[in-house]
Amino acid sequence: MTVLPWLVAAWLFAIGIYGIVTSRNFIHLIGCLSVCQSSTYVLLLSIGYRWDAAAPVFYDRPVGTPAVDPVVQALVLTDIVVGATVTALLLAMVIQVDRKYGMLDPQRLRPLLRQGRR
Repeated sequence: MTVLPWLVAAWLFAIGIYGIVTSRNFIHLIGCLSVCQSSTYVLLLSIGYRWDAAAPVFYDRPVGTPAVDPVVQALVLTDIVVGATVTALLLAMVIQVDRKYGMLDPQRLRPLLRQGRR
């Protein structure tokens, strides 16, 4: 087992978190959140991968042939669908914020949001 996929996942997560913390634009923030989520794809696939294993299709393989875990692959596909949905929802919300306030800077919007609560 190699640690390279784990390092890649940690690197992607760290880059995404750094981008989220330093972001000055909501669209950039959503992109960095997507980078963080892509680290989960790498992590899940590295957990489910087996060296010298075949695809999980068994119609032409003898019994006992090692195979890659199909459950982890299904989890990654589900994670991708959820990520795309969350990204689309957040981008739709950003469009509404831009229409209402005319800006996408979270720091400049904070005083405007406080005034709306009063």
